[in-house]
Amino acid sequence: VQLVESGGGSVQAGGSLRLSCAASAYTYRYHCMGWFRQTPGREREGVAAIDRDGTPRYADSVKGRFTISKDNAKPTLYLQMNSLKPDDTAMYYCAADLSRGTYCRLGYGSEYNYWGQGTQVTVS
Repeated sequence: VQLVESGGGSVQAGGSLRLSCAASAYTYRYHCMGWFRQTPGREREGVAAIDRDGTPRYADSVKGRFTISKDNAKPTLYLQMNSLKPDDTAMYYCAADLSRGTYCRLGYGSEYNYWGQGTQVTVS
């Protein structure tokens, strides 16, 4: 399973970015997909996850600002990030948990089997 993120960049506080993650249609359709982030010296943090039916869940720190979605036809996973804050600065990773399709986990991401290379988001 190969995951390829794109869409990171630099933005001012209050701005928006949309991250994308390309993978196989099978991966998106039947399994949990998630976005995680990490900054140097800190543990990886789950940001958002989406199950096979499209049900999302979010970390408290991004609720109301970030939206996770997927397009099974393309197939692509998205993370729309609005009202960005400097604390959102991190490397963002797309991940797939092939062991489940519902009750997706966030946390540190230990359940996720496959990871993309990451895309940097910098908010100033």
